[in-house]
Amino acid sequence: MAGSGMGELRAPIFNGSNYDFWRIKMCTIFKSHKLWDMVANGHEQPVKKEEGEALTAAQKLALEENVAKDAKALGLIQGAVSDDIFPRIALKESAKEAWEILQQEFRGDKNVRSVKLQALRREFEYTRVHDDEPLSGYVTKLLELVNQMKAYGEVLTEQRIVQKLLISLSREYDSIAEVIEETKDTKSIGVQEVIGSLKSQEQ
Repeated sequence: MAGSGMGELRAPIFNGSNYDFWRIKMCTIFKSHKLWDMVANGHEQPVKKEEGEALTAAQKLALEENVAKDAKALGLIQGAVSDDIFPRIALKESAKEAWEILQQEFRGDKNVRSVKLQALRREFEYTRVHDDEPLSGYVTKLLELVNQMKAYGEVLTEQRIVQKLLISLSREYDSIAEVIEETKDTKSIGVQEVIGSLKSQEQ
């Protein structure tokens, strides 16, 4: 997977956990190689006007290019799964088939994702900084939760995350949160800016 100037994008190895994060990274790699459409939609065989009719030179070239792109995409998927996961897709002959098998098993159908998202929403609502928890640890935990929710299709605005961050701090951070709310526009301030302000005030 040679890149141009920025080096190659390395496919992370999927071992059965954190499927949604792996999926996001793989989508980026597919798009960088212009293969995502092949993975998502596959490719159709050229249409012949009559049975037994030979393909035109243009159709043959297009078919060869599609087969090569499909094989490349399939190879990326095969190379990005562990030996324990590989048997699930070993007999699949197209990238689309292999991708869908993994998605069905590890991401689940619409109902499964809906249940998982609801559980994540509940966790998001109730999560708080514990008295003995360092700020950096809580921020990491909260942002991982946000990323998981987004992976399941949740739309979370910067404003909503900022609000959650400020109201979920323990009492020792009350004065810092008040300073931020009084000196910053919480409707437009970014999450990273709030985190930076909290850390600087903490120090």
